[in-house]
Amino acid sequence: MDDYPLLNLFWTMLWFFLWILWFFLLFKIITDIFRSDDMGGWGKAGWMIFVIILPFLGVFVYLIARGKSMGERDLAQMQQNEAAFKRYVQDAAGSSGGASGPSKADELAKLADLKTSGAISEEEFQKAKAHLLG
Repeated sequence: MDDYPLLNLFWTMLWFFLWILWFFLLFKIITDIFRSDDMGGWGKAGWMIFVIILPFLGVFVYLIARGKSMGERDLAQMQQNEAAFKRYVQDAAGSSGGASGPSKADELAKLADLKTSGAISEEEFQKAKAHLLG
């Protein structure tokens, strides 16, 4: 370690970081090519050949040509994931209402509101909660 100066270690780590960053960008673009709905099969094949044969030029041209739509697709995917997660949480909590009436979570929330407003006492709250859960 004595014959490897600190500045060389810094440059080695910098180049290693850039190498990893390059692969991350390359895989992100390849994923975006396959995820794109506005491009046909021949367009996807053309971009893939361009990115594989001439990787640096292909990646930079793809970012220039389709970078904005790439961000829009990422945003749409995140919004879909968030909506799916919210639906899952609502279904798991049973707060979707539905034909069977209010859920247990809704009833417990109403009981808690009644208790905090002073409409029912702590004992009444505990009894109603035990009845609802049991």
